[in-house]
Amino acid sequence: MKTNWLRYSLSLSTLFLVIACGGTKKEEVKTQPETPALSYQIKSTIPHDTEAFTQGFYVHNGELYESTGQAGSWIGIVNVNSGKADKKVILSDEYFGEGITILNNKVYQLTWQNKKGFVYDVKTFKKLKEFEYSTEGWGITSDGKNLIMSDGSHKLFYLDTTTLKSIKTLEVKYENAPMKELNELEYINGYIYANIWQTDRIVKINPANGEVVATLDLENLSNQAKMINPQMDVLNGIAWHDKTKSFLVTGKYWPFIYVLNVEGMN
Repeated sequence: MKTNWLRYSLSLSTLFLVIACGGTKKEEVKTQPETPALSYQIKSTIPHDTEAFTQGFYVHNGELYESTGQAGSWIGIVNVNSGKADKKVILSDEYFGEGITILNNKVYQLTWQNKKGFVYDVKTFKKLKEFEYSTEGWGITSDGKNLIMSDGSHKLFYLDTTTLKSIKTLEVKYENAPMKELNELEYINGYIYANIWQTDRIVKINPANGEVVATLDLENLSNQAKMINPQMDVLNGIAWHDKTKSFLVTGKYWPFIYVLNVEGMN
């Protein structure tokens, strides 16, 4: 936008002399369009174990798998009628469990600060191997080819499923700034979804460039959960049920698992 201040002087003759006394030029500020917000509807709710410090969520062959943290971290298959899990793996107290995912009939589990992950057979839960990484372990998912891991920063790490070593790093940005605190992950129809630690937000990430292309605000669900269980903790737990095209979300010590229909996710 340009603004000019002009001072005119009028002579006694028939001529008008226009004298420009100066101009101040202001650059027009172009604001970025707001990142779209996704809308959702609650389809149903499922009971959730209020003693579960949820770290990971995953649907495999119609069954809901959950992993937890703190002492006695476990992986289990959730009974959707009771919310309780049939525990398949219980870690020793030296490990603080984090996210899980399933790929090629294997369960991959991270630990928080031990810099160690575990691989199990999905049918027997026999431990097949251990692997190491150089960062903290937070969330994990896969794109069907590689594992994708978060460490609480704005970076996502692609791991080769054979070597379990990092082969690529994706930096995530939200409106041109690093999107930090990336936590639990889920890969859905070509996009990576991540819940942002200590918030009620989930972001939709384009894996081609790391840009956040949409956000999902679940503050209302968090408030509902807190009314029923004041000891509940943060949102943490996102899973995709492909058969029903449903998005399942919960949190640490939440009383419910919410089954959602989310715009633009199918």
